[in-house]
Amino acid sequence: MTDIAEIPAQTATTKSRAAADRAAELAGEARERLSGLANQAEEAAGKAGEAISEAADKAGDAIAEATQHAMTRMRNNAELPSERGHTTIANEVVEKIAGIAAREVPGVYDLGGDVARVFSEIKERLHLGEESRAQGVTVRLEGRQSEISVTLVLEYGFVVSSVTDKVREKVISSVEALLELDVTAVNIHVDDIHIEDDGKVGDDMARAAGYETATKGVVVGKK
Repeated sequence: MTDIAEIPAQTATTKSRAAADRAAELAGEARERLSGLANQAEEAAGKAGEAISEAADKAGDAIAEATQHAMTRMRNNAELPSERGHTTIANEVVEKIAGIAAREVPGVYDLGGDVARVFSEIKERLHLGEESRAQGVTVRLEGRQSEISVTLVLEYGFVVSSVTDKVREKVISSVEALLELDVTAVNIHVDDIHIEDDGKVGDDMARAAGYETATKGVVVGKK
């Protein structure tokens, strides 16, 4: 027979074993959780490393592209040799003259694409300077030759081909006469048509009715 005194001792031993088993079970669960967290941390670190590497590559590409663009603009000059030296004309000068010439043509409401016009409006509202006359104009120069691209916003009611022909003629004559360069091409992109918010469409058409559509037929590359 079991001594009554031994019963409490056996009960305590059983409880201790159960507690030890539970402790071991909790320790195992903790190890599993820590292992899972470690794996997640390692995975996150790997993804972060990949993201940083990708961002660094993109930043490097952007810097290289910006540097190349800056170097191209630095080299994008016209050279006019003379007997006692040479004259260098920066592309910004050609762009500004071409922009002024294009704006003088009836039917041209503005120059530049949507983004360029938004920045121009912000600059004007913040009083950061006058609107750039070279807005919407890009030039490629090589020696005495220049290829010009112009982005236009036209007023409603004007015949597109008539306005663009006049712009092309005006730009060529201005650049060749003022800078003595040979314009090989004037490429024009019509980005938008402007309609007055507070005016009638008929008013624009009436104003355009008297616009002279004929041009001189300037031959590109010839003065």
